[in-house]
Amino acid sequence: MNKMFDLTGVTALVTGGSTGLGQGMALGLAQAGADIVLVDHVESTDTAQKITALGRSVLSLTANLMDLSSIPMIMEKSIAKFGKVDILVNNAGIIRRADAIEFSEKDWDDVMLLNSKTIFFLAQAVAKDMMKRNYGKIISTASLLAFQGGIRVPSYAASKGAVAQITKALANEWGKNGININAIAPGYMATNNTTALREDAVREKAIVDRIPAGRWGTPEDLQGAVVFLASHASDYVNGHVLVVDGGWLAR
Repeated sequence: MNKMFDLTGVTALVTGGSTGLGQGMALGLAQAGADIVLVDHVESTDTAQKITALGRSVLSLTANLMDLSSIPMIMEKSIAKFGKVDILVNNAGIIRRADAIEFSEKDWDDVMLLNSKTIFFLAQAVAKDMMKRNYGKIISTASLLAFQGGIRVPSYAASKGAVAQITKALANEWGKNGININAIAPGYMATNNTTALREDAVREKAIVDRIPAGRWGTPEDLQGAVVFLASHASDYVNGHVLVVDGGWLAR
């Protein structure tokens, strides 16, 4: 059974790995044996040091993922370092908050670009490498807002709905190539993206009161899910959006 979850000898490319959920998932994959490529708009020094301390190799790349021209560089340097990319964790994303009646075109376009367009074209680039070996795992970070509309985050909700549908569309096409494409939909997590919510006493209480687990999630809560979807344990799981929300959607 342990071999099903063993990631020794594989390379995982994780975007947005400098903090929060991305860091948590990168460390989980490293603990399972994977070597890691970290891609972020800032240098992922802290995460890289923690991965090295686990005895795994790491490559930290700084790139503007809102510029699709950065993708060839990411692939070139990843393959030069490790020879292949076995796992992609499409995690980098942004959120903009404003009343829908006042929401700007720039905030709409920025969120949709990074959260949906970039994840598609990065998956496309990685899949071309995976198809050479007829094996790979692509995991994208969706959200509860792939299922719900949220409040004051219309572009974020739209982008995460897109993540769920991109996941299914790619599974339909690439499943025959030995590639599993799935997504994780985190619930309310204690990260930088939710600082404003957690500092609003009324909203924070309303959120926690609805979560059956009675607490906000943490980056560590995603580690089991990402290792499962990245390992042989999930070889017959494709096109699935795995909710990790403390029971929020069951309420």
